[in-house]
Amino acid sequence: MINGQIEILLVEDNPDDVVLTLDTLRSLNITSPVGVVRDGAEAIEFIFCTGAYSRRTRYNPKLVLLDLKLPNVDGHQVLRRIKSDPDTQMIPVVIFTTSREERDVITSYRLGTNGYVVKPIDFDQIIEAVQQLGMFWLLRNEAPPP
Repeated sequence: MINGQIEILLVEDNPDDVVLTLDTLRSLNITSPVGVVRDGAEAIEFIFCTGAYSRRTRYNPKLVLLDLKLPNVDGHQVLRRIKSDPDTQMIPVVIFTTSREERDVITSYRLGTNGYVVKPIDFDQIIEAVQQLGMFWLLRNEAPPP
């Protein structure tokens, strides 16, 4: 369970991708607190402070990195829920997935994603993609006020 305030919420069910993403963010000296949830249902509970996270103090992350292919509740459903609530709709959500399917890209943008990044297959390219995401969304982008 994630305690305290986090600035980045990684919604990812693949343990290898979690480790790689966290290691890459650390290598950039990005010290923002990162929380990890393993499925869409847990992501919704975390963001909306329900279920296992009902005692969590509400504090929106500055960035959500969201996989689409998740157990229980898929990424599109998580995105729809985040973007349909006035209290969370301004949270930047970047889809970070292996899907190159046109319908996934179109659906994601129609639901309000702020970006869509396809995870490369090559290890070095994945690191580069995470570095670019971290640099832009955490260091360059002006986040909405809380």
